[in-house]
Amino acid sequence: MNKTALLFLSGFFTSMVSAQSSLVALESYPEPGASHPLPEFKVDASWPQLPDTWIIGQVPGLAIDKSDNLWLLHRPNSLSPLDLALEQSPPTGVCCEAAPHVVQISPQGKVLNSWGGESITPDIDGTNQWPQTVHGLFVDDTNTVWIGGNGKGDHVVLNFTADGKFIRQFGQRNKTDGNQSKAALGNPADIYHDTHTTQVMIADGYINKRIIEFDTAGNHFSQYWGAYASQPGGGTRDGDFDVSQATAGADNINTDAPDFGDIVHCVTQSQNGLIYVCDRRNNRLQIFKNDEQGNARFVRDLVIAGQTMGLGTATDVAFSPDNKYLYVADMMNGRIWVLWHETYELLGSFGRPGRYPGQFTWLHSVVADSQGNLYTSEVSTGRRVQKLVLMP
Repeated sequence: MNKTALLFLSGFFTSMVSAQSSLVALESYPEPGASHPLPEFKVDASWPQLPDTWIIGQVPGLAIDKSDNLWLLHRPNSLSPLDLALEQSPPTGVCCEAAPHVVQISPQGKVLNSWGGESITPDIDGTNQWPQTVHGLFVDDTNTVWIGGNGKGDHVVLNFTADGKFIRQFGQRNKTDGNQSKAALGNPADIYHDTHTTQVMIADGYINKRIIEFDTAGNHFSQYWGAYASQPGGGTRDGDFDVSQATAGADNINTDAPDFGDIVHCVTQSQNGLIYVCDRRNNRLQIFKNDEQGNARFVRDLVIAGQTMGLGTATDVAFSPDNKYLYVADMMNGRIWVLWHETYELLGSFGRPGRYPGQFTWLHSVVADSQGNLYTSEVSTGRRVQKLVLMP
């Protein structure tokens, strides 16, 4: 074998060993007697590779595009001056500066695109429409990007092209009008846009307590609903949401509550048309399906660690690409619950609270790519994204 071939093989095996050595096992908890095995994941501790000077803050939104790139939404304003030495005048240290709000990352962990902030959104009535505190991210199958917000006055969902050009918005900053409004929002938490039906669903859930849907073909109201597909009820949050309220009322969690709790945290749709809503305050998913007229109908409750208090459990939902597995992110318990999607049988869970690979601090979002890998994000002091690689 010639020298060139030997060098090639040496580099190949070095890269293989390096890739394998970066994979870290997660703690997992299979359910005894489950009829299907718990899928196995390992954390790629080398992922992603951000520019040397970048740092990310709280990550309240993740999405996967049709090319399997990960999009993350983070909060630069959750970082302190001590984190951002290069942004001070003069610089106070050798690192760092905040990454832009929106970052697109390849499956290999390389940054492909980034943008965000007030310079790309319009002013209305003298108020820029970029949220004070971003929350929720969705990338639809035409590669447009949707962003919400749950900070003071952030009653808006924004839609952009993949390179950050403003397309439209629903709602308006500083204007909210309760659960029965067909135009105003109340601190929207999450978004799902079905480009085939041209319907965008919004988990309007930090001030209001509902799901609201608009038709993106004409940008007009379609429908709204509360728990059990009833008229939205339960009132609205008094005043602005702040992180001190994240555990407020935890002793009143009610998995049978007639209304959504005061954090309607996610909305998404599976391949078979089922709509999943995270009623985080009540430790449950509520599942819906649209009837032939396009009206949401209640299907069932799915309780997630129902006795949990504190931050609550049902934070986000993802599906395996073959639709066999349902993954539910649990913020308080720092784990991901795995259910057999067809029957909702609990197969087990993995992860635990902590700050090392495969552990979670305020686990916020979970998404799956076409290979079955999962990506997770954390808020509060977690401030990171992790790639969980599906093992064969």
